[in-house]
Amino acid sequence: MELKISRLSKTYANGVQALRDVSLTIPRGMYGLLGPNGAGKSTLMRTLATLQEADSGSVFLDELNVLAQKDEVRKTLGYLPQEFGVYPKVSAEDLLDHFAVLKGIINGRERREVVRALLEQTNLYEARKKKLGGFSGGMRQRFGIAVALLGNPRLIIVDEPTAGLDPAERVRFLNLLSELGENSIVILSTHIVEDVSELCSRMAIINQGEILLEAEPLRAIDSLSGRVWKKILTRDELPAYERDYRVISTKLLAGRILIHVHGETQPDASFDPVDPDLEDVYFTAMAGLRSGEAALSGAEAAS
Repeated sequence: MELKISRLSKTYANGVQALRDVSLTIPRGMYGLLGPNGAGKSTLMRTLATLQEADSGSVFLDELNVLAQKDEVRKTLGYLPQEFGVYPKVSAEDLLDHFAVLKGIINGRERREVVRALLEQTNLYEARKKKLGGFSGGMRQRFGIAVALLGNPRLIIVDEPTAGLDPAERVRFLNLLSELGENSIVILSTHIVEDVSELCSRMAIINQGEILLEAEPLRAIDSLSGRVWKKILTRDELPAYERDYRVISTKLLAGRILIHVHGETQPDASFDPVDPDLEDVYFTAMAGLRSGEAALSGAEAAS
């Protein structure tokens, strides 16, 4: 099972080109789509979810033409958008039952079994009689996944699912997503690097509608080994270092600034080597700097 996206483009009426020849092959399992706000992630997700048209390109879920066979795609699609509404005075059990009817599960006994199983899977069964207006952010997200799982979808799309969740709810939600990736294609669209590093066996970085990098996270991290350096500066020193070095990230640290610099060799003796992580991969790609395996993977994705 795979989702194959070929040269997908989209330009809005205001002239913003949201997608520029996006090509990706996404296998079963968890796949991370990483990028800043406005990068084109949501446009791509809505297009895959059959909610808007592309200007050009093709998308196939195995033999199914996603852009042309929208009704068929919706039968095997689970979609959790970044923002979704619920009826605050309705219980989780009743609303999920209602969505099950809309999904075509008409038989009452079958529907009750499906609703119960999904509430248990999302750890909401004990709260099934509780009104949705009293749910926490994490509980609402898990309810959204329960709705998305109706009909045993082959393709599950989740858009910025952990934004605003507290650490405990985030862990519970990510564990749930990880389980789903065993039997379906799960696309996790996010700007949170940690979500991708903890879950996804493959990932793509997108910015301004273009795929900058497509790779396995661990291989992309390994490709930066020996190429990232750090130094602590004062605020006044920062502009000169940004001018003279390839600074990929800055972070406040006890009133001073920690910079990470990309370079094939140690810039000078005042810099220390860094064990790179996925955040360094992300910022390196965003800065237009690629090397080693990361550069190869990015070139493959663009071809």
